[in-house]
This record gives sequence, structure tokens and C-alpha cells, in this order.
Amino acid sequence: MASQAGEPQGVVAPPEEERLVVTNKHGESLVGVMHHAGSNRVVVLCHGFAACKDDSIFHDLVAALTKHGISAFRFDFSGNGQSEGEFQYGNYRKEADDLHSVVSYLQEKYDVTAIVGHSKGGNVVVLYASIYGEVPLVVNISGRFYLEKGVEERLGKEFMDRINKEGYIDVRNKSGKVLYRVTKESLMERLNTDMRAPSLSISKECRFFTIHGSADKIVPVGDAHEFAKLIPNHKLRIIKKANHGYTSHRKELCEAVVDSITSNEG
Repeated sequence: MASQAGEPQGVVAPPEEERLVVTNKHGESLVGVMHHAGSNRVVVLCHGFAACKDDSIFHDLVAALTKHGISAFRFDFSGNGQSEGEFQYGNYRKEADDLHSVVSYLQEKYDVTAIVGHSKGGNVVVLYASIYGEVPLVVNISGRFYLEKGVEERLGKEFMDRINKEGYIDVRNKSGKVLYRVTKESLMERLNTDMRAPSLSISKECRFFTIHGSADKIVPVGDAHEFAKLIPNHKLRIIKKANHGYTSHRKELCEAVVDSITSNEG
């Protein structure tokens, strides 16, 4: 059958959204969505703790990036969202390995321009940059520098005594439903994950940006300044009055991320 007028024969335009499945080094399937913008450049988006690729913050970032002709890939870490694996409270280094699997897979067809992580995802991109260093530009949105902080708020007071006694802590919502289980192993992994050494070991060739809200009550803005002190090629952007989820400052966040990625083009 002849092609219709104006359609090049044998050429199929990629869909605007494409579901992709990447296998990590543990044989688990990581599910993600590629948003094509007609460009070979791709930015990989990494979600935070107990979140997933469908968090509204990533839909807004995708819209901002694709509007500027940059394709974007959002995915679920193992044990989260639609991806295989067991949810863990810690898992920082495993998630950095997951990101490595994703970047390696995408690099076969695309130019992975940048990786962007929000909250815990910000910690993951720091670890990734220090271990692998394959991506030239990294954006850490509201990552936590002091990982020993914030634990008591989630697990309650005397959490070490409780976990030493029981071996785990079940975190419940207000109605008593178990949201997730924290094992002693996963808790200790978090407490023993130091962000200082990874920050210092990131290559000067890597352009690194930290974005943080001045009104963040989950991760204090002071943590952003600690990353800025240690990472060699670093720029810091503080968004005034923004909270951890940038609820009323999503436009400013999206503009800051796009500016970070496009700031030295040409």
C-alpha cells in the first residue's frame, strides 16, 4: 500500500510517551516512561522516599523539559511503584546501582544529558556521580546531607531501643495501617551512609547544581549549603519560601531545573 502524501516511507515517528522496562543487576525489572521531545538528549528523573515516577513534581518537570526540546525519562526505583523488588527504608547504594542500570540502558540509544533527583533521589544522584561519573550534569533537588537527621520524625523517639528489641519498626498512618516496615539492616544502612566523602569525590568535570526551598521543613536548607561547600564544580539555587514539595513554587522549580540544564549550551 502506497504511503500517504507527505509521509516518508519506512519512517515511524516515536510515540510521545513510551513505556520502557530496564533490568537492574539483581534481575529486577525497573519500569519507566520515556517522554520524547524530538531530541536525542534525555534527562533522567529520580523520585524520593516512598514516592514513585508518577509524583506530580515529575509531571511538571517533564512538561518543562519537553517544552524546551529535551526528552525526559522518569522511572521507579526497585521496590517502589511498578518496579520489582522489596521496598526498603535505606537502599541508597542499591538505588544508585538502579540508576546506573537505567543510564547504561538509555546510553545505547540516547545522549543522557543530566540526572535530576528530588529528596532521597537527590542523595542517590550524589552517590551515583561519586561512583560512576558517567553523566556530565547532576541536579540535586532538596537532598538531605545529614542522613542521621529526620529519622526520629518518621520512626518516633527511642527508635534504636525499639529496633534493637524487635528487629524492625512498622510505620503506620493515623488509621493504624502499616505503610512500610523498617528493618534494622535498612536503618543502619541509612545511618551509616555518609554524604561527605561522596560529595568530595565528585569529579570537577561534573557540573553540579543543588536547588532547595528556604521554607523546607523536612530537609533544612542548611543541608544544601553543606553540599555547596564540598562538591567541586557546584552552583546553589535557593528558592525563597518554597517547601519540600515546592507546592506553591513549582514554576520556579521547573525554571531552575531547565536553566541548570541549558545554562551553558552553545
